[in-house]
Amino acid sequence: MEYVTAGLEPRRVFEIFEDLTRIPHGSYNTKQISDHCVRFAKDLGLFVRQDDLNNVVIKKPASAGAEDAPALILQGHLDMVAEKDPDSTHDFTKDPLALRVVGDRLTATGTTLGGDDGIAVAMILAILEDDSLPHPALECLLTTEEEVGMEGAQGVDLSDFSGRMMLNLDSENEGVFTVGCAGGLRTDLILPVEREPLTGTAVKLTVGGLVGGHSGVEIDKGRANANILMGRLLYALGQETEFALCELAGGMKDNAIPFLCEATVLIRPEDTDRLLETVREEEAREKSIWAASEPGLFVTAQVLGTQEEMCVTMLDQEKLIFLLNQCPNGIQAMSMDVKGLVETSLNLGMLRLKGQEASVRFSLRSAKTASKQLLKEKLEYLIGFLGGEAVHAGDYPAWEYVPESRLRDVCRRVYTEQTEREPQVVTIHAGLECGLLAEKLPGLDGVSVGPDMADIHTPRESLSIPSVGRVYAFVLGVLKELAGPGPA
Repeated sequence: MEYVTAGLEPRRVFEIFEDLTRIPHGSYNTKQISDHCVRFAKDLGLFVRQDDLNNVVIKKPASAGAEDAPALILQGHLDMVAEKDPDSTHDFTKDPLALRVVGDRLTATGTTLGGDDGIAVAMILAILEDDSLPHPALECLLTTEEEVGMEGAQGVDLSDFSGRMMLNLDSENEGVFTVGCAGGLRTDLILPVEREPLTGTAVKLTVGGLVGGHSGVEIDKGRANANILMGRLLYALGQETEFALCELAGGMKDNAIPFLCEATVLIRPEDTDRLLETVREEEAREKSIWAASEPGLFVTAQVLGTQEEMCVTMLDQEKLIFLLNQCPNGIQAMSMDVKGLVETSLNLGMLRLKGQEASVRFSLRSAKTASKQLLKEKLEYLIGFLGGEAVHAGDYPAWEYVPESRLRDVCRRVYTEQTEREPQVVTIHAGLECGLLAEKLPGLDGVSVGPDMADIHTPRESLSIPSVGRVYAFVLGVLKELAGPGPA
């Protein structure tokens, strides 16, 4: 088998990672990759357990001389965010990713790479395969559906785990130790709509060219949300001419800032020029607002000709446009305890108009449970006022900082010895599974690390090749330290 990653080091880490990218594993499509990991463990003669959620637990006894050392949990997730360029024909249900090495980075053509969190899985499997490594007893946890509400971690049974130290490998900045994170929630606002048959000139509206990004990591980067901009465009059009909304769709994941939103409207033929002029004016206005952060932003209108469509009634259309223009989005509060840390935010990640309902999906995040609850109630109040309902799922707790941590001390010492630099120790706004797992394992001592990645959750996602080597060496150093001095 030929590898695109041939020649990259650590060799087995990159080979295993590339094997994983050949297996479709977007969220809710994790059975195949879960089975692959089970076979991998069985071929090594290791204990393996797979549950109905496709979570995988693999255990490996301590190396010689480390039998008395406390067990260590290694943890990552199996699912990836399945995003692609608008013109990509990639089918995430069956196609392997098309990997490319560009300079010192690994990326995929037209799609997300799945480095979040496939590189963690690859490192864990490589460690399990290598019998030459000194290490304590290892309890490896590979969870599913992390990207859509941490559903695997929500349902996994850890009653057979003895470890109370956990190295989570789901971070994207080398040299940064994450020791706390926000809690989160997924909320769908469902607005019922009625439709009526209408005939007119159909026009396709597109807001695109945006940077997008991870709604936890990049929410503070001043990036535009395509769904919000489409709501503003529709409101502006309504001030100039009458139209009827037929189709509306934007964003692919609740936790990814949407970079594209499309709508189809019907207008009277004589209003075409007025609509096109309004679109040009709105594009100029949005470009002036987002000049620094969204250089590729565009707003276009494509006249499709005369069509008969089932369109949303004027009253329900007005409700939907009101919702898009009045719903909160982005940063809601900054932390008063940690300088520069976002405390509370939400992201309007997905927008759909289908059949007799419009759905608006948000990812809510907060370091404070009470603040998350207030934001949840605000959305419930807004959609209830318009005659719709709110549906919540994927609620997970914040991961609270622990002042005393043996694992953090070991990680700091190993990192400093290897690099002659001090690591950053941070809490973050993005969500990690550590909070959920800490609830299941009282007294859990956790640290999250990972290699440098850029633009995760977007088709521009890339992974630093040399950073993978350094982080893998760091993880092996932590294993050796925790194993103790070994046999005399």
